[in-house]
Amino acid sequence: MSAAGERPESILPPGWPRPKGYSNGRLAPSGARLLCIAGQVAWDEQERIVSADFVAQFAQALRNVKAVLVAAGGAPEHLLRLTYYVTDKGEYATAQAAVGERYREILGRVWPAATLVEVKGLLEPGAKVEIEATAALPAAAGAGGAAPAASSPPRAP
Repeated sequence: MSAAGERPESILPPGWPRPKGYSNGRLAPSGARLLCIAGQVAWDEQERIVSADFVAQFAQALRNVKAVLVAAGGAPEHLLRLTYYVTDKGEYATAQAAVGERYREILGRVWPAATLVEVKGLLEPGAKVEIEATAALPAAAGAGGAAPAASSPPRAP
């Protein structure tokens, strides 16, 4: 944990090997504000899926997660957890090297606790990946009365 105590701490049980590309656990610092980010798919600001390509969809969904994180006053190092929902785990496995490159381009070398789940389908037609996240923002981030940016209400299923 940082000297200021504002960043989550990765947890590695004694004797366990260091995981590659994720953390086994992340501990939020005392006083942190919890941010839950809804599942983000690969759409742009007009809610259009940006590509049929898995890697392009992964990158856009991750950029969308980061956009929500930044809008709340956070940064990638504040991420505690990412959950990846994919419609084809084989497609993910095949694209893992390219996915890792995009991940590092967008979030850097931050390794939240992570889970990958293969699902039958996603709500948005054409979506192949959806990413949800949890972050621990510093207590001071956004403090002082700044109102969060307005957003549209979620669409009904």
